[in-house]
Amino acid sequence: MTKFNEKVNAIVEGIPRGKTLTYKEVARLAGRPKAYRAVGNILNKNYNSDIPCHRVIRSDGGIGGYNRGIKKKREILGHEGVVI
Repeated sequence: MTKFNEKVNAIVEGIPRGKTLTYKEVARLAGRPKAYRAVGNILNKNYNSDIPCHRVIRSDGGIGGYNRGIKKKREILGHEGVVI
């Protein structure tokens, strides 16, 4: 795993329940503000349930992708009180 991957995972792991960050925000916090697509790719390959990938959304307010399906992402965020 690269240092960037580790940073992304650590940032996403720190997103509290009921809150979200955008892919761009995660990229910026990880030190590579233009690497938002890379953030999406990293999260798409993650199956560690300790890293809440569902809490990362698109900058335009869209839900974005999720490796367990968009329907599941909406469901989980809804349970956490996030309205998309």
